[in-house]
Amino acid sequence: MTIKEIFDTMEYGPAPESAAEALAWLVDQGSRFGHFINGEFTVPGDGFDSKNPATGEVLATLTQATQADVDAAVEAARKAQGSWAGLGGAGRATYLYAIARLLQKHARLFAVLETLDNGKPIRESRDIDIPLAQRHFYYHAGMAQLMESELPDAEALGVCGQIIPWNFPLLMLAWKIAPAIAMGNTVVLKPAEYTSLTALLFADICHQAGLPKGVVNIVTGDGAAGEMITAADVDKIAFTGSTSVGRRIREATAGSGKTLTLELGGKSPYIVFDDADIDSAIEGLVDAIWFNQGQVCCAGSRLLVQEGIAGRFHTKLKVRMDGLRIGNPLDKCIDVGAVVDPVQLDTISSMVASNLAGTMHQAQVQMPAGGCFYPPTLIEGLSPADPLMQEEIFGPVLVSCTFRTPEEAVELANNTRYGLAATLWTENVNLALGVAPKLAAGVVWINGTNMFDAAAGFGGVRESGFGREGGWEGLAAYTRSKAKAKPLTKVEAFEGNGAPADPLDRTAKMYVGGKQTRPDSGYSRAVYGKSGALLGHVGLANRKDVRNAVEAAASAGKWSKTTGHLRAQILYYIGENLSARAAEFAARIDAMTGKKSGAAEIEASIQRLFTAAAWADKYDGQVHGVPIRGVALAMKEPASVIGALCADEAPLLGLVSAMAPAIAMGNRVVLAASEPFPLAATDFYQVLETSDVPAGVVNILTGSHAELAKPLASHLNVDAVWSFSSTDLSAAIEAASAGNLKRTWVNNRTATDWTQDHSKRFLQEATEIKNIWVPYGE
Repeated sequence: MTIKEIFDTMEYGPAPESAAEALAWLVDQGSRFGHFINGEFTVPGDGFDSKNPATGEVLATLTQATQADVDAAVEAARKAQGSWAGLGGAGRATYLYAIARLLQKHARLFAVLETLDNGKPIRESRDIDIPLAQRHFYYHAGMAQLMESELPDAEALGVCGQIIPWNFPLLMLAWKIAPAIAMGNTVVLKPAEYTSLTALLFADICHQAGLPKGVVNIVTGDGAAGEMITAADVDKIAFTGSTSVGRRIREATAGSGKTLTLELGGKSPYIVFDDADIDSAIEGLVDAIWFNQGQVCCAGSRLLVQEGIAGRFHTKLKVRMDGLRIGNPLDKCIDVGAVVDPVQLDTISSMVASNLAGTMHQAQVQMPAGGCFYPPTLIEGLSPADPLMQEEIFGPVLVSCTFRTPEEAVELANNTRYGLAATLWTENVNLALGVAPKLAAGVVWINGTNMFDAAAGFGGVRESGFGREGGWEGLAAYTRSKAKAKPLTKVEAFEGNGAPADPLDRTAKMYVGGKQTRPDSGYSRAVYGKSGALLGHVGLANRKDVRNAVEAAASAGKWSKTTGHLRAQILYYIGENLSARAAEFAARIDAMTGKKSGAAEIEASIQRLFTAAAWADKYDGQVHGVPIRGVALAMKEPASVIGALCADEAPLLGLVSAMAPAIAMGNRVVLAASEPFPLAATDFYQVLETSDVPAGVVNILTGSHAELAKPLASHLNVDAVWSFSSTDLSAAIEAASAGNLKRTWVNNRTATDWTQDHSKRFLQEATEIKNIWVPYGE
């Protein structure tokens, strides 16, 4: 082609990146790899081939991990953890800096190897994946340096099992390993079966950096190896992958005491308002859905366009699609590379073929003759309930529908079981900042998409998982309090002879939707004092009572939209009204527990209410300094509906300690009162009734914690479940929570010292962090 023809056609000529050095590195390793355990590569064993998805060429043969391999890796990590944590933050920072520098020195090798193994365009590996991986190690080297001064009460969890996907192999590795080792943990990581090569190159980098043996261990294999790590003697599991696998991991780890973070699937909305810069929005959409062939958990795979511009937008989009270049991923002029594997290609093809709704446009581009390629695809005119609008395709397929008003856009955007990310385009900053907080997503991008940085946490809500990676909030998943907890002791109710302490029968009901209600079961049980005197009867709640309480809490959603100042005033009012009846409540607690701690418990309860009120308008988010002309606003939002099994041993203080921070942050709560000593809770709703608490914000049930735990944890409209019961229900709650992957906070057979103020921890558990990326400037 002549220079004149190039200018006439404006076609890009081929600009292939050489794969010679990456292939030479593979050959130098014998094109066969064992695992990286205790600072050394093991002898290669039986395994599987890693192939280039663009050509089908075998790149290397990897070893399938056995139980013995996983056990050896965990043992090495356990042995190394104490000395690694003892090295101190400054000592660990030195190694993280060294790793970051080596990633920079070998950046091109990593980029080419990633593209060969994964199929993504080299410009994405070179310009996004590898620099972001470097950034995470630099950032968390700083976090290690600051740990002792900024997190003085935190310590490492121990050994972390980490399982990462095939769409961002090195970047996901960096997201997992960097914060873990920065905080003093050691790791056993399993890369995806399809894409393990850059993880093994990273292992070589760890060796070059002089990282102590056993700090980082990498085992390769299929899902069976991941199951072995999940079941192993580790202190934490961090998983990124599909929602279905995440659900199985939640069930498998239930009751084990292992910390768990899950970053799962998504069906992210891409909302375009009628005042948007259409050309910019289309370029953003190209990055949102055809970046990495659409194999991105936060891909903007649902296009929602305002009706007034929908026709023009779709016409321009199709023209842009037809100009995309698909082919050899090593060509620096390529826009769309290869799908990771024939299995994934078949999945995409079958999902699209099964769709009978809407109209489909596939990019009019020349397709490569071989390899795992799929054309960029648009399916418009779908209804919100169509399968392709609800199910994650994980390929270069965009589905579309229209909306009329901002309110309808929010409803359509939130009409999904996922909640990972969302994008919106508008030139109206008021509209943007009005819509963003209403979207059920852990990340919202305004006039941009797929922006990531180590300083801004990333993660989702709903069935997109829980926990955050990156930023200060990401460190919480890799640390725990230094305070040592005592073993949990079951608190038993007293038995009696049936003689009442007071002949006047005051029926203790439950409190649901702002009203006193009788139990659906029609059953009650007697509550006796230590001397055997009958103190009263309480209802035995069942699953229907749980249903009614959750419905009441769900209907009180306006509470989440009130101001922190208003919530603070109501909490102060509750405290004042409780103070006016302090002597009465103290006597009730003493009568139930047989102790003389009632007065102290009431005073502590009042202080918890006042502390929560103080925090209600002060527990602020952060503004992250991210490398764009803009900011990432880390906004703290209520988890929504929280169910809590309250402490048995502190009948009022345990209830108030859970309730106050939760409602201070805008949550609504369903509280199961102390099982042996419930009458303080049934007296307390009288205080709520006189304190301007809106109906449904606080709901109180009485009865067996064991009977209430499963229906509460399995209810799909409950967003988080806490358990401080002296009955160990951790396993049952965590297993039942897998239905909608709600957050859980359980005691795992350890007791809580209620004389200490744990309000900050309650505030953390009562909030979700949404990062809203806001660009500025022309």
